[in-house]
Amino acid sequence: MRTTVLVVTWRGREHVEACLDAVAAQTRPHRILVVDNASDDGTAGLLAAHPSRPAVRRLPVNAGYAGALAAALPQVGTEFVAWLNDDAVPAPDWLARLEDALEADPAAAAASALLESAAGEPISVGVGLTADGHGADRTDGAGVFGFCGGAALLRTAELAAAGGVPARFFCYYEDTDTSWRLRLRGRTVVSVPGARVVHRHGASSRPGSREFHRWNERNRLYMLLRCAPAGVALRECARFAALTAVLPLRRLLGRPVPTSWNFRTRLRLQVLAEVLVRLVPLARERRAVTGRATVGRSAVWRSANPGR
Repeated sequence: MRTTVLVVTWRGREHVEACLDAVAAQTRPHRILVVDNASDDGTAGLLAAHPSRPAVRRLPVNAGYAGALAAALPQVGTEFVAWLNDDAVPAPDWLARLEDALEADPAAAAASALLESAAGEPISVGVGLTADGHGADRTDGAGVFGFCGGAALLRTAELAAAGGVPARFFCYYEDTDTSWRLRLRGRTVVSVPGARVVHRHGASSRPGSREFHRWNERNRLYMLLRCAPAGVALRECARFAALTAVLPLRRLLGRPVPTSWNFRTRLRLQVLAEVLVRLVPLARERRAVTGRATVGRSAVWRSANPGR
């Protein structure tokens, strides 16, 4: 067995069985480890009764997707480690195709699968990096900077050498941050559209919710402060703060403002407060990333944004 499949679940009673059934049906031998984020909905009983008899690590509190992966990583002794959402159902050859892709490309440290909806619509074949430092799902396979953490395969040793999983992110951007750090070590990420996974996107995190936008906005800034060129990181933090200051004025003047949570002043102030509180730890983390890097931040940034 070359791969440990890490399935992270939280209150996954409605969908985790389908995920485990699909993992059990893989054409390649593997080990499976389910990390249960203190589910209180009967998930533990389902895991204990599943015929695949997965190893289970139950955390005392909900550590989020990133926290659960970080907690489980020391228990992985295989060459590869797969990240898999509990609402994802991989095709039987998913793992084989990802393993083969990494076998064929020694420079690649991670392989990103094709996530698609139940209707067959593509959701992601990897993550691109936008000009303002956002991680954005790509559906065409072109310009893939990083892997989508919902269903990906990584070289375990490379993940550890790059600093592991950023547990404090809780969820979102842990994959793009990890991709940044792998690339700073001179590694690449490959997209494997033949490795298909049906994904019930956001079954646990409720896309569009307040917490969804809080994690996304905060973790993008965390990621940039940890990994990006200093000018890019400072520019985007300043832009975020400036827009936060302008939004109340726009409302006062009766000008249109988007209604989504990430344009609400109180949430944005919370994000800024969380970033400010962690500036010193983030600076230490940035130095640690620098110490592991073999490629300059600007070179990685330019490769993701040609011409900039």
